[in-house]
Amino acid sequence: MKLNKKIFPILSMLLLFFIVCMPDVLFASESKKKKQINCDIQNQQCVQPILNGSIVFDIQPKPVKAMKDLTFEVKVKDINLTGSPIIDLSMPGMKMGKNKVKMKMIVKGVYQGTGIIVRCPSGKTIWQATINLSGIGSANFIFDVIY
Repeated sequence: MKLNKKIFPILSMLLLFFIVCMPDVLFASESKKKKQINCDIQNQQCVQPILNGSIVFDIQPKPVKAMKDLTFEVKVKDINLTGSPIIDLSMPGMKMGKNKVKMKMIVKGVYQGTGIIVRCPSGKTIWQATINLSGIGSANFIFDVIY
């Protein structure tokens, strides 16, 4: 019984130290992931520079929801493409099956395709669209979806 009386205060102090000194480990995992987001797709199209031009990415309709038919749009500015972009949908840090959106040119520099963002059983809502431009490179847009 005396041993328990000595261990309890020590364990309590260690727990308090852990909570005070390491809040990221306990509380910030979701906020850390939110910091990864570089695209506010729910409110606007997103832009990233690539080479001497830029890629503009959008999804319609808004709000962007999982398990709904979505139209993905990619506009390239000041870039000459030899083929249509391909969008690879995934979740950051999570191995998933293939979920690619094939794009077709609507007008010069504007491409559209349809696809679905699936609902993750884990409940995580942060998704990544990697836009691959053949022979040029790729850009990653990380955004939040609604379940």
